[in-house]
Parts: sequence; C-alpha cells; structure tokens
Amino acid sequence: MADGHFEVRAIGRVESPLLDRSGAPRQGDEGGPDAWLAFDPAVERALADLAVGQEVLLLTWLDRADRDVLAVRPRGDRSRPETGVFATRSPDRPNPIGLHRVTILAVDGLRIRVSDLEAVDGTPVLDVKPVLARRDER
Repeated sequence: MADGHFEVRAIGRVESPLLDRSGAPRQGDEGGPDAWLAFDPAVERALADLAVGQEVLLLTWLDRADRDVLAVRPRGDRSRPETGVFATRSPDRPNPIGLHRVTILAVDGLRIRVSDLEAVDGTPVLDVKPVLARRDER
C-alpha cells in the first residue's frame, strides 16, 4: 500500500432487471426494483445470520462509472451549479463505490433478494453491513 493502491475483490454480483444506467433510477427509493445478490461460495459463512426483514447497507463497485469526473451538475440539471462529486451521490467519481440501503426480502443459500436496488445487472458486490439503530432508537 506504500504506493496508495490496494486490492478490493468482488464477493458477489447483482442480478437485476436493470440492464444499463440509462434505465436505472438515481436512488433506490425512486423506483429501484427488487434484485438478487449472488455471492461467491468463498463468503458463505459471512452470510450467516442475515435475515428476512433486516435492513442492510450494500456496498458495490460501480464498474460502469467514469472515474475521471470530479464535479457534476446534480441530477444532470443544467440549471444547478456545478458541485464536487464528494458532495453528491453521483456514480461518476474517482472511486465509484455504491452505497445502497436495502431490505432483505429472501435468503436462499448464496442468494439474497433485496428491495429498492438501483444498481444495474452484473454490478460487483463489495460488502454488506447491518444498519445500526441510532442511539436514541435503542
């Protein structure tokens, strides 16, 4: 890592009816379809204890993103001022890591069905993390 590079590997892939970016909603809660996450057998033990109804944060690698983009007009709206990508949810960014809050709908071995996922078919899955309750919700 001395040179600033490190390796991240996909642990699965998204199986979605969304086939390209142009047909995908900008956020999952804007009409993202249900989708399957198909995991590599090497991570099977890591899937233990994930349950239907649980909210999770899904991290993906937005492999179709333009990594040279540093500023965008939010939502492609030319009337809005140019904004640095770190202040937006643009998929185009130097390290295109997708962050998706989804609910588990089904667990079937190495496959998990989730709600409201705006990632396109074939998107690499990097990690899954539980949504933690805020302190005032405990």
